Amino acid sequence: MVTLKTLQVGGEDDGIRLDRWFKRHFPDIGHGRLEKLLRKGQVRIDGKRVKSSTRIEEGQEIRVPPISADPRPRPKKVVKDNVTERDVELLRQAVIHKDDHIIAINKPAGLAVQGGSGTSKHVDAMLNGLQFEMKERPKLIHRLDKDTSGVLLLARTAKSASMLSKTFKTKDVHKIYWAAVVGMPKIKYGKINLALEKRPGKHGEKVVADEDGKRAVTYYRTIDNAAGKASWLAMMPETGRTHQLRVHCRELSTPILGDGKYGGRDAFLEGADGVSQQLHLHAKAIKFPHPAGGYFQVVSELSDHMRKTWKYLGFDEKLILDPFEDFYEEWYADHE
Repeated sequence: MVTLKTLQVGGEDDGIRLDRWFKRHFPDIGHGRLEKLLRKGQVRIDGKRVKSSTRIEEGQEIRVPPISADPRPRPKKVVKDNVTERDVELLRQAVIHKDDHIIAINKPAGLAVQGGSGTSKHVDAMLNGLQFEMKERPKLIHRLDKDTSGVLLLARTAKSASMLSKTFKTKDVHKIYWAAVVGMPKIKYGKINLALEKRPGKHGEKVVADEDGKRAVTYYRTIDNAAGKASWLAMMPETGRTHQLRVHCRELSTPILGDGKYGGRDAFLEGADGVSQQLHLHAKAIKFPHPAGGYFQVVSELSDHMRKTWKYLGFDEKLILDPFEDFYEEWYADHE
């Protein structure tokens, strides 16, 4: 007689996809095999047929047929793909906060968060190296573009990941970015409400302003400027569209310094030999409800190339605390 297992979903797995649950608890079961089990109805939730993309909830019961896999995570190598031990050590040095629930790193510019076409060296490939004393591999909560530096949060447990994933969909997370832009906005501070859409192009996908696109909102403030030739902007995105800040800055007629993709030649300062041609966009700080309770803020230092540019332009990076203190009333009103 075939014996079926019925396993109850714990709080640490609340909200994740069924295929992620299997990967977490039965890592030897590949995606193809899971799909076959689902098609035959051998895997069910509360007695009902489901799909691999179904999100599970705490307290639900998952029926699992007899399988040969050991329902315990297999030991994982710290290094994989095209990653070296040196790469992992550099990532460990980028850790700016660590507690029982989260890790925050100051991601360097040029390092992708996840892999893609032609990308084998990325944060996701090195997360085993940030496991430290925990039993679980840390989990990505949000993303930063490859060329953007700054604060990147990781959850240290499945429960923290579930909590933070839900929190990041609310109004309670404030992300503050710093950018050096070419020129100076005509209006020194305000809100950019400009819908965006992805479009194919000769040199890959590009994001454009489109009134029929997805809603995209950014609050911004000009902190300082260098004789009108370049400015220091602080930005707080309400939405998280691809390349949102880069396109919104271009629409202000002040492209981000070094952003040739969206600003073309206008994104570079003529005769400024002391200024890097890298993208000058940095995730400076993030404030959010901590899984252990209360609000928590992580602040990161500027990347080396941006610090040199700040010095070249005469900007004092210790000039401000919270540039959006007077914006929060409108921020919360927009989210009601």
